[in-house]
Amino acid sequence: MKDKKAQKKHKTNTPKYIFVTGGVLSGVGKGITAASIGAIMKAKGYKVSIQKCDPYLNVDAGLLNPVEHGECFVTHDGKETDLDLGHYERFLDFETNKYSSVLSGALYQELIEKERSGGFHGKTVQMVPHFTDLVQEKIAAAGRGSDIHIVEIGGTVGDYEGLSFIEAIRLFANRVGRENCLYIHVVYVPWINTSKELKTKPAQNALKDLRGFGIIPDVVVCRTERPAPRAVCEKIASFSGISSDAVLNLPDIGSVYDVPFNVLKSGVLEILNKFMQDDSEPNMKKWQEFSDKRSRKYNQTVKVALIAKYVGNEDAYICVTEALKAAAVWNEVNLEIDWLNAEDLGDNDELLDAYDGIVVPGGFGERGAAGKIQAAKYALEHDKSYLGLCLGLQMACVAAAQIGGVKDAGSEEFGASESAHNNVIYIMDGQAGKESTGGTMRLGDYPAKLKKQSKVAKIYGEEKVTERHRHRYEVNQKFLPEIEAGGLIVSGTSPNGKLVEFVESPRCKFFVATQAHPEFKSRPLNAHPLFSAFIRSLK
Repeated sequence: MKDKKAQKKHKTNTPKYIFVTGGVLSGVGKGITAASIGAIMKAKGYKVSIQKCDPYLNVDAGLLNPVEHGECFVTHDGKETDLDLGHYERFLDFETNKYSSVLSGALYQELIEKERSGGFHGKTVQMVPHFTDLVQEKIAAAGRGSDIHIVEIGGTVGDYEGLSFIEAIRLFANRVGRENCLYIHVVYVPWINTSKELKTKPAQNALKDLRGFGIIPDVVVCRTERPAPRAVCEKIASFSGISSDAVLNLPDIGSVYDVPFNVLKSGVLEILNKFMQDDSEPNMKKWQEFSDKRSRKYNQTVKVALIAKYVGNEDAYICVTEALKAAAVWNEVNLEIDWLNAEDLGDNDELLDAYDGIVVPGGFGERGAAGKIQAAKYALEHDKSYLGLCLGLQMACVAAAQIGGVKDAGSEEFGASESAHNNVIYIMDGQAGKESTGGTMRLGDYPAKLKKQSKVAKIYGEEKVTERHRHRYEVNQKFLPEIEAGGLIVSGTSPNGKLVEFVESPRCKFFVATQAHPEFKSRPLNAHPLFSAFIRSLK
């Protein structure tokens, strides 16, 4: 009730827009900066929405390699997006949607389809104004109904593919009024070890590029490996024509969840207050509680083995690891997560002996599948806590079927023909022929009906739940007798009973797997019940 009053008090007639751009290099922290600002403004009582505009020519993020680009995030309405939307949801504790992610490829596709159908009435179609107008329309649509709409522009200012987005947000100020737009530019200030100094020239050049495209930022955020002397910020200001009060330092810290506090310390709150004409303080009480708990050392440490297929990029399973960390914080235990390469696991069960629990996350393709099956089989046979996510459910069912008598049980995804006798996992109706096509899987929110008195029903505290999905294969229910003989029962299905949504083991302390991706709905301030129950089982 208090939050609703605060939002009503602060309601603005015209939405305010905050644009976050980056310079010097990619991965400088634009997404976390944008999400942290959003968390602060939400804590002040505003209704905040947030959006990522990405210059990639992909239509969406569904076909991007997780080893190169990190995890593919899925919104509740089924959009496959960049992992930054996961940051947004975790920091703002709300749900993004299909309008929250814009990629160049989708915009070009829309423009070309409109042109082919005669929508431009014979006019030549150009980057300006047609592409830039479409970007502005997407921003306006995504921010509709909000007090504050935050827009992160992907990539680095100066990238050829991103120039039209920069032009679009420059023109947007003409559309809504410059007083309703705040431009924040995030730059990197490197430490040169040989000369023992921070070098500002890359930041100066990045600001020069931005000014050359017609935008003078209201705020410059300097990212550094260590706290920078105030003189560094003042130097950037003096060489860039920006007020020194508007150049702020955000040094690296131990956890991204402490970035909102760093942002507050930087002085940005005064600028945001002036922008909103509101000097109220944000209520960061819950964030502070989480930060305090996270920084403590507890008496007990639990060790979790993540059976990974996509190794080499820590962001490949970032929602899973963040969900585990949040659950550990609120259950007041220390957490150690080790990534075990699924391809290296084989029959080497000794690797799993050292862990309190096993997590098998999602993935696609045969590579590493044998290791994931072996991990599930080990958990079933040794009563080791197991949490399976998407592919983790499918491999658990294959493992149980092998134990239950189908020695060569497998998945149609791994090359077996549709009529093969051992397809414990087979392709869903309507999915055949689309295996290499983006945006065609079962995506987004789908409901499930949980079995009464099942473990999952007790964990959720209800018998009807909704989780996000991203898959095109399912459990073949003709193998349920063998799966049950191997130690698993179906504890949740789609409402019509045709799709297996949850399985669990009555024999094990904790063995739960879901066809869904519950990690997408976990929050640092509100850990997901499945992950909390898994961590509790390790204590």
